Amino acid sequence: MIDFEPTEEQQLIVETVRQFAANEIRPKARECEEAAKLDAGVLGGAHELGFTANALPEEFGGGGARSAVTGVLIAEELAFGDLALALAIQSPTLVALPVADAGTTEQRKTLLPRFTAQSFVPGSLAVVEPAFRSDPFRPATTARREGADFVLDGHKCLVPWIDGGDTVLVVASEAGTPHVFVVPRDAKGLVATPEQNMGIRALPTVELALSGVRVPASAKLGGDAGCDVRALVNRGRVALAAMAVGVARAAFEVARDYAKQRQTFGAPIATRQAIAFKLADMAIEIDGARLLAWEAAWKLDQGDDVTREATLARHQASRVALEVADGAVQVFGGHGYIRDYLPELHLRNARGFSTFEALTLV
Repeated sequence: MIDFEPTEEQQLIVETVRQFAANEIRPKARECEEAAKLDAGVLGGAHELGFTANALPEEFGGGGARSAVTGVLIAEELAFGDLALALAIQSPTLVALPVADAGTTEQRKTLLPRFTAQSFVPGSLAVVEPAFRSDPFRPATTARREGADFVLDGHKCLVPWIDGGDTVLVVASEAGTPHVFVVPRDAKGLVATPEQNMGIRALPTVELALSGVRVPASAKLGGDAGCDVRALVNRGRVALAAMAVGVARAAFEVARDYAKQRQTFGAPIATRQAIAFKLADMAIEIDGARLLAWEAAWKLDQGDDVTREATLARHQASRVALEVADGAVQVFGGHGYIRDYLPELHLRNARGFSTFEALTLV
């Protein structure tokens, strides 16, 4: 039986993250967006709260409290503050969680301690490819074995590339089967070109060109057996679904509060039937999308194959985020199109969910 009642510990975590999002993330969101630059203080503050470290094994300095349900609760609250900053805060999961789940003993010893150290260390995962038929399970990027090495060739896009990182995990096809490879960001033949995106402008992303990038055989995540790329992508889709819910909730609450304050003909516009019905529809859609994300996360914690649930949650939450953000712009009227107000930022960020893939994990 599925029980979505948060534990006392989860309720405390949610309240802590909610306060952090309201007091630290939201006030910096517009400034970071306009400057196209992350705030180091926000990243450092989030690291001190241990959002990633708490999910890592105790033997590597983590808290040993891995839970996908807890992960989606955190992801929603962070994205409620701001999507770009939330993705940056969660970027360590892009390396830390796949290594914790599938890494060899040596890979875990080498990579995990950096994410439980005192300073924030970002992670980077290259999944999406700049092609119409981009498929994480059938990547066009290839990895071929040459003696004691693998040689990687191909292109990736929408790759988080935050200053301070030194490793990127690259999904590539070896003899037709997708695998993950640990690649130094300064590897010869690896060229990163900054992207200019419509939304999440504070999060630096790049297009990667891999031309004869050579890594040792030990760089293959999981060793000779490799790792389950499908499981990795599923965790990414569940996390993105939760963040889409967070963006939708933020857009809804801003629109709701504005509708209560904005008056026309002597009454708040929230009393107008068209506005009231629109807000009600927003709330219904958000709750439904949240339940899909929670169900997928719960099944992850049970060890089930959640390919179906993760895909449905991601697609539904992506749709809801876009429709709610667009509805918020409509509620604001002309003000919704002005950069002085949040709806236009929520709309630009929400538009990206149809393209995003594995920008964060739970």
